[in-house]
Amino acid sequence: MSARRDADSQVAELGAGGAQEHVPGGGGHESRDVRIRPIVSSFVGLGAITLGVLLLVYVILRAFTASNVEQSAPASPLAASYGRQAPPEPRLQIAPRDDLRHLHEREEAVLDGYGWVDRDAGVTRIPIERAIELLAARGLPAEPTPAPARSPR
Repeated sequence: MSARRDADSQVAELGAGGAQEHVPGGGGHESRDVRIRPIVSSFVGLGAITLGVLLLVYVILRAFTASNVEQSAPASPLAASYGRQAPPEPRLQIAPRDDLRHLHEREEAVLDGYGWVDRDAGVTRIPIERAIELLAARGLPAEPTPAPARSPR
């Protein structure tokens, strides 16, 4: 065991110019660990600075809002009598996804349902699947052959 200690001390003395380096003493841990107090105090300081900045921003916004209220013109006396009215047409969409979903539902109802196109002429619409079945069973209607063109003489 003493031979090992002598080897360790020789290795420690071999540093830069024979200066001794720190060699773990075999106690199972290093004697120089990370100090927790500076890390915790840094986080506490950062948290305090963050809260201070948030408070400062809040105070500045409140001051700007109060200044804006003082400088703005008073509300029109007619505003209370008219209340909230919808703006004139055309209006922006409030819920575009819902509007698109309703549009697709209406289109699907037209494409997949029966209905009149022109009741007076007796023209109806049928679902696409049924039209495909009828077309497959009956085939395409024959196209009338055009009359031969007469050459003027």
